[in-house]
Amino acid sequence: MDLSMKWLADYVDCDMPIKDFVSALTLSGSKVECFEQEGKDISNVVVGKVVSMERHPDSDHMFITQVDVGEDEPVQIVTGAQNVHEGDFVPVAKHKSSVLHEGKQVKITKGKLRGVASNGMLCSLGELGLSVHDFPYAIEDGIFILGDDCDKTVGKDIHEAIGYNDTTVEFEITSNRPDCLSVIGLARETAATFGTELKVKKPEFKGIDGDINDMLKVKIHNTDLCKRYMAGIVKNVKIGPSPRWMRERLRGCGVRPINNFVDITNYVMLEYGRPMHAFDLRYVKDASINIRNAKAGETITTLDGEVRELSEEMLVIADAEKPVAVAGVMGGEYSGIMDDTTTVVFESACFDGASVRTTAKKLGMRSDASARYEKGLDPHECYEALMRAFQLVEELGAGEVVKTYIDENYEDETPKTVDFDPEWINKFLGTEIPESDMVEYLTRLGFEIKDGKVVSPWYRVDIACKADVAEEVARLYGYNKIPNTIVRGVAQAKLTEVQKFDRHIQRSMLAMGLNEISTFSFISPKYFDKINLPADSKLRKTVVITNPLGEDTSVMRTTIIPSVCEVLARNYSYRNPECYIFERGNEYIPVEGEVLPNEPERLGFGFYDTETKADFYDIKGFVEGLLSKLGAQKVEFEKATAECSFDEFYAFHPGRVAVVKVNGEEIGIFGELHPRVLENYGIDARAYVGKINVPELMASCVAQKTYKPLPKYPATTRDLSIVCDDDIPAALLEKTISKAVGSILEKVTLFDVYKGEQIEKGKKSVSYSISMRSHDGTLTDEQADKAMKKVLEALKAIGAELRM
Repeated sequence: MDLSMKWLADYVDCDMPIKDFVSALTLSGSKVECFEQEGKDISNVVVGKVVSMERHPDSDHMFITQVDVGEDEPVQIVTGAQNVHEGDFVPVAKHKSSVLHEGKQVKITKGKLRGVASNGMLCSLGELGLSVHDFPYAIEDGIFILGDDCDKTVGKDIHEAIGYNDTTVEFEITSNRPDCLSVIGLARETAATFGTELKVKKPEFKGIDGDINDMLKVKIHNTDLCKRYMAGIVKNVKIGPSPRWMRERLRGCGVRPINNFVDITNYVMLEYGRPMHAFDLRYVKDASINIRNAKAGETITTLDGEVRELSEEMLVIADAEKPVAVAGVMGGEYSGIMDDTTTVVFESACFDGASVRTTAKKLGMRSDASARYEKGLDPHECYEALMRAFQLVEELGAGEVVKTYIDENYEDETPKTVDFDPEWINKFLGTEIPESDMVEYLTRLGFEIKDGKVVSPWYRVDIACKADVAEEVARLYGYNKIPNTIVRGVAQAKLTEVQKFDRHIQRSMLAMGLNEISTFSFISPKYFDKINLPADSKLRKTVVITNPLGEDTSVMRTTIIPSVCEVLARNYSYRNPECYIFERGNEYIPVEGEVLPNEPERLGFGFYDTETKADFYDIKGFVEGLLSKLGAQKVEFEKATAECSFDEFYAFHPGRVAVVKVNGEEIGIFGELHPRVLENYGIDARAYVGKINVPELMASCVAQKTYKPLPKYPATTRDLSIVCDDDIPAALLEKTISKAVGSILEKVTLFDVYKGEQIEKGKKSVSYSISMRSHDGTLTDEQADKAMKKVLEALKAIGAELRM
């Protein structure tokens, strides 16, 4: 909601610095997004009077003017405008001024035009940031000639002279406060915040004699979706521009002036927060208005020129034959006010918010009216809005208002009440506010305290329980005055085990030098092609977004790896020499027969480094470091194959990819990206990525580490060199040794791998240092020899023999 401070001043005293105003309103519950001064880019522009004009000696279209700007001597300005004459009052940008050109601020300084000195510039509306909607009598492509509605004091700042000096404050209005989507609603909040008087006069009009029932019939056919419908008639309509004060206020609230009748409906909507509509009576068949549900197959051409198909649950305003407006959303093509309109029907109604929102969404259109209705307006203000419209018609001399009006009202007039319990409020807030202060705060906000009840004003549709009343007290008392207290009756908050584990992952990855990223969960289907995913992969079965921002964000990701690759590619394109990243995010796996997908958490990570030439063992080191810090048990690394449980296998180089197993279950995959994938992402360097299934990892980790005392007995070390086939993994050899030695094994260390002339082709020599220790006593040679004998037998079983 954009608020004109000039308009606000009509109803409440707000003569204070704008920063104090926005700060106080924000603290009292009406959040201010920003504020902006009108014409802030225009400086050193004043009112000038053209004293004389003569032709430029070297131009057939330029004039040399002498302009009085309130200084000792007239200012000489050369202009090419053809609509300027002697005696005209115009905006003059003097030397060292600023104006707008195509929406951008430009500086104006003195200079020469074809050899003649020009000490400024005569300004058009566009150069002031205005348009012909703001001053309808002006010429769009010519110099702005000030009319009688402007202050023509020579030398006066142009902002003051033309009323271009308002301040607009933008409020973020929450959905439960539709009353604040109006100037009067925000004036109420201002008066309550500062404890000042609210000056809102009851609208009145004189009118002419006549019975509206002889001119118009109104019938509500669905009283559930329309609680109240009021209609009035204006005869002998005179269409024309609105006065400057109305145009200023509309502009200050971000609404473009059109003509007096359209402006009146917009003015009342902004002032009272009550959308109105005006019909040309000529196009209302049989002068009959019916508020009913649309019929199957009915269509309407709305004011924006679009033909829209209606459905039976939509509420429409119809004449005797056809819909003329979509209730609460937009009028029909022939319901608008035209230049030859003579009789106007004013509508002031209240429609069901949920129905308006559903209709607007299905028709794909949202208006200022629907934005207000859908939040749930109260029917009471229909009367004030209609009376105000009639008053403005008479003030503007825009027509003759028929005294009588139609009021179809089906609203329950019983006011809302809530128990007033000061003791409960203080306990709830953790305060000691006196009851008298509470009564004062509530009274300032328009509430009434009666018989132990808080009677809610009709415009406060959000008050339903004691907590709502406590909120009203708290915001005027001042949130910053409420002491810090622990919520009573609630256990002190603490992290869940999942949250603790998640943070442990984060700290571990950061400690190893990786930077955390956060990417969108919705991706493009093309991402699957970029990582070489097979056409029949289950990961291509995705959750499709109904209303995507575009094709690049049309599905929910089923794998986190493309998200990591995109960030690596972006950093590489920025010529960053290295990029180490990780992300904790969700994948979205569709479940057959279910509406919602599974959303398992995944850890994605990756890097490239063009300087240190990092390789596969670096990413393996990251994984080992993470699993060690988390306390993962029985960790194994195996070469990945196409038969592994991860369809992302095809994104990796087939010889440089591994799966992570914990307790025999595959929980992760990592490795070097396939050259084709690197090419798809435009990365001309080796890059490494991986992902780990977080829930499965957590299930295998020991939360609490157990530390053992230093050993009492010495260790025995034996070195072992074996010969085996080149394709036997070192991890398998180490696993075999560990199993054979048993409980006395302390560690196995690989210290040499040899291939050469002394070893048969296709074979390799692998050397290990085996450390053994007993916690019951010093190991004897017999025990160590027995263990080594078991090792050799176990190795022989897998094709490895002692090197001679």
